[in-house]
Amino acid sequence: MLKLRIVTAAILLPAVVALAWLAPTWALGLAAGVVALAAAWEWTVLSGVRAPWLQAGCTLLLAVLLIGFWTLRHNDWVLWITAWVALGWWLFALFWLGVWRREFPVPVKLLCGLLTLLPAWVATIALHASADGRRKLLFLLVLIWAADIAAYFAGRAFGRRQLAPAVSPGKTWEGVAGATLALLAVAFAGVFWALPADGYALILVCVLAGWLSIVGDLSESMFKREAGLKDSGRLFPGHGGVLDRIDSLTAALPAFWLGLAILERLK
Repeated sequence: MLKLRIVTAAILLPAVVALAWLAPTWALGLAAGVVALAAAWEWTVLSGVRAPWLQAGCTLLLAVLLIGFWTLRHNDWVLWITAWVALGWWLFALFWLGVWRREFPVPVKLLCGLLTLLPAWVATIALHASADGRRKLLFLLVLIWAADIAAYFAGRAFGRRQLAPAVSPGKTWEGVAGATLALLAVAFAGVFWALPADGYALILVCVLAGWLSIVGDLSESMFKREAGLKDSGRLFPGHGGVLDRIDSLTAALPAFWLGLAILERLK
């Protein structure tokens, strides 16, 4: 399984990096939109929707919203409100994971999917279109990938204390510690290379965004567990579905954009 994961990642990573670094924002938005729509289809399954026409309708609704938000992408108020709404959702998800154990009805689960996917897409476009946006987006991708990899191997090597046994028994506090060390290492590199203009406050933004990425991972695991599924799909061998690949980023993207936007305002 590990070998299959590595082979799939070796194919996907260069394509994603090339898209983030070389593509114009409209092309990135189109590609990210296709990913978001594929993830939305998977989310309908996790939410308990079984009728294909209803799955298609929910996915089409997200497509309409993506087009609408694309037309408003230069409106700062839209970007700020979307980012704050996303942050509120992820903080609620953290509370949900840690304290609450109530399973929501299908419409509420679909709303959770909208709050997960739409702000992440908006943040991707906003980040890429900002000053030095390609460098910022690529830096975030490296940040979250490093945290995911470190959490995986630290958990396998040292994992003893489960992080959220009722949701994802494989996640451990030792994995979180490994992810945090990776976040700090990449963040310090960012201070000196990727985003030196943002100073040491960038380190705090990186760590907070990285911790929220863990919430994104766990929340998707919660929906999968409630649906009785191991993976959200089977598109990527060894990795599962689209949601399984972007769950961490869905939480990190709006948080990272918001953190950088706040730093910019404070200058």
